[in-house]
Amino acid sequence: MTSISSIARSGMQAAQTALNSSAHNVANVNTEGFRRQQVSQSALADGGVSTIIAKSSHAGPDLQADLVAQLQAKNAFLANLKVFKISDSIAGVLLDKIA
Repeated sequence: MTSISSIARSGMQAAQTALNSSAHNVANVNTEGFRRQQVSQSALADGGVSTIIAKSSHAGPDLQADLVAQLQAKNAFLANLKVFKISDSIAGVLLDKIA
């Protein structure tokens, strides 16, 4: 079984990947023939998430989708960071009780 902090860390990494991908798309919005990157996430059996970056099947920008993706990535990162911090805090309390 994967620890809570490992699951939260994989969520933060997935959010960072999504943010990087959408930033890449925005940075190349005026590049002729540019095909956007799309991030797919899937749950891992033991907990956590994996990400795959693929090229869009059609060329052209989609700024609304990229801006929404950035907001979603930011919120997902912050939520997973909170879980990570709470997990760390709980572990500290448990170790204090044992000592």
